[in-house]
Amino acid sequence: MDRSAILRLLHSATSPSASAAKRRIVRFWHHSDYERFLLEWSNFDMPSEDASEAVRHLPSIEAFSLPVTSELLAIAPANGIWMENDPCVSVHATVHKPVAREKGIPWGVQEIKAPLAWSTTTGHRVKVGVIDTGVDFSHPDLKQSLGRGINLLNRGSLPHDDNGHGTHIAGTIAAANQLHGMIGVAPRATVHPVKAFDHNGSAFVSDIVLGIDWCVRSGMDIVNMSFGMKTRSKSLLTAVNNAYNAGVIIVASSGNDGKRKSIDYPARYPQTIAVGATNRLRRIAPFSNRGMHIDVYAPGDKILSSWLRGKYNEMSGTSMATSHVSGAIALLLAHRPGLTPTDIKAVVKRSMLPLRGTKTPRLTGELDVLRMLQAVER
Repeated sequence: MDRSAILRLLHSATSPSASAAKRRIVRFWHHSDYERFLLEWSNFDMPSEDASEAVRHLPSIEAFSLPVTSELLAIAPANGIWMENDPCVSVHATVHKPVAREKGIPWGVQEIKAPLAWSTTTGHRVKVGVIDTGVDFSHPDLKQSLGRGINLLNRGSLPHDDNGHGTHIAGTIAAANQLHGMIGVAPRATVHPVKAFDHNGSAFVSDIVLGIDWCVRSGMDIVNMSFGMKTRSKSLLTAVNNAYNAGVIIVASSGNDGKRKSIDYPARYPQTIAVGATNRLRRIAPFSNRGMHIDVYAPGDKILSSWLRGKYNEMSGTSMATSHVSGAIALLLAHRPGLTPTDIKAVVKRSMLPLRGTKTPRLTGELDVLRMLQAVER
């Protein structure tokens, strides 16, 4: 790859007209080309502070995300460059409504039998990276449950939640305010918020790749991914693979389109644990994607959890189901440290309770914490 091609890409990405170009992830056929691009980029004289934000380095997958015009896209193969879109991804939650403060244990936490396991394990010292919209650091139910995180949208700020979704997920995983508020699945686990999603609940794939990379480098045991998209991304798959090979368990939501044979990415990748949602009747929730790609179902309908400004909200979605599974795996890992992602997935699938109203009860089932703990004793 010659220097002029690199400079054309950088000049185009940082020009005033770049905002009209589509953001793409640029990867290289040869490692030497990546090194050359990295060198040119580090020496490149950015025209403004905004321009420097336009080019994102994704070191874990040896790539860059930047705006690329259609004209430059056409010359990519001749220069040893491989490009794919850097699309927007959305969180997997449907309607939500404020609720009055409700003390005690939410129905989903009870349903998966988490309280029956707390005499054995509470998730102590297990680190859960939550790639989401951030978290409400002042929420009384989360104060004991939060560890260091990162804000990928504004590196100088804490990962504060300006949407609510991330705070809701964190509460189900590890809320710990038994006397005055709610309690989550693994109340002694630590949630590390990774803010990759904006106030609308949207993120670029490149932000998620950076979030996964941070989780791997920061020693997370579990990564909760309550979001998805319809199209596959090689860059996202590479990042998921890197985490999987590093021993990090990735739990991902299947999507809320009510599809019977298809689920969203990254849940569809075999390196993740794909989660569908059930309701109080222990049936698959109508909105949940389902089918052979789902690894386990968990409560996801009308789930009460923490919200912004110390409040509570009821939400539905496969997002909510995913947080129950992340919490359950935290309980299992605290009890049996050292289990690999492959081990965990096998235990989850071996210990499911058959669902009501399904024709293939042996192939699919609902999360059950007690059965999980029993399964590792065998």
